[in-house]
Amino acid sequence: MIKTLAWTDDGVEMVDQRLLPAEEVYPVFKTYEEVAWAIKEMVVRGAPAIGVAAAMGVALGARDIPSEDAAAFDADFQKICDVLAGTRPTAVNLFWAIERMRSLYTRLKSEQTSLADIRARLIVEAKQMHDEDIAINQAMGRHGAELLADGATVLTHCNAGALATAGYGTALGVIRAAVEAGKRVAVFADETRPFLQGARLTAWELQKDSIPVTLITDNMAGHFMKAGQIDCVVVGADRIAANGDVANKIGTYSVAVLAKENNIPFYVAAPISTLDLTLTSGTQIPIEERTPREVTHVKDVQLAPSGIKIANPAFDVTPNRYVSAIITERGVARAPYEESLRRLANS
Repeated sequence: MIKTLAWTDDGVEMVDQRLLPAEEVYPVFKTYEEVAWAIKEMVVRGAPAIGVAAAMGVALGARDIPSEDAAAFDADFQKICDVLAGTRPTAVNLFWAIERMRSLYTRLKSEQTSLADIRARLIVEAKQMHDEDIAINQAMGRHGAELLADGATVLTHCNAGALATAGYGTALGVIRAAVEAGKRVAVFADETRPFLQGARLTAWELQKDSIPVTLITDNMAGHFMKAGQIDCVVVGADRIAANGDVANKIGTYSVAVLAKENNIPFYVAAPISTLDLTLTSGTQIPIEERTPREVTHVKDVQLAPSGIKIANPAFDVTPNRYVSAIITERGVARAPYEESLRRLANS
């Protein structure tokens, strides 16, 4: 299994996804500030992986708070949570994970637990979230695998694989589970401009697992759908509103519209922690705007004229009318999503 991130005594070890597939490097981030930097700079990316990384960052920061004074410790702990929460605005798993760590801390504090025990319990909680995420992805994969026919060719966009989670994957977890169940599945992977997660990460993952994969540019998807070479679409998500509107990597909305036009099922695979039932629709989801350099350059190679105006939203929102089903670890939700998602969230 691909090791996306892990807790060590020295800090949080992560595969540097910016360097894949050319280099497979595992730096260790030794402070919570370094973990926050790694999240912001996309050393680690993908909503579930960001959540686990943030939890580990909270645990790391709390472990290293020097003060033994309860009030000073509390102030430092809240600062750690705030810094990590300020890294990326769209992926709700980030805030879910930090709130889980904060809630545990608040409960332990109310029970007058010693600071030493609080530090230790936060580390245990972060490690548990890592292991839970893998189990959640595997359960999600089993539910989603039932939707894939033997011999299916699946289109996916961005990377929702082991690299986007603690391991196994959401969208790619569905594909992996289908293969493990004995189904013959092939994949078309969109390159996913401008950060090329499909070309660099999804293609790399699937090759490592010996799952047949064809890499295409983003603007080829409609051609292959119309030609009858794609049977369904499976993507991940960074936030899902109560009505089933889905925020995912920029370009997902275009794929969903093309799938609808060509009568191809469009499936979303995401854990319950990606649901944000406080939002009535996707119009309320904040969309991260990233640096213009991601559009004007590929690594150090300039592609666009200097000084050109750039827009670089990292995500778009797919309205629920384009979503055939939402696959979670607790089952598959279908329209009307206000009912089915709430039922799964509360189950």
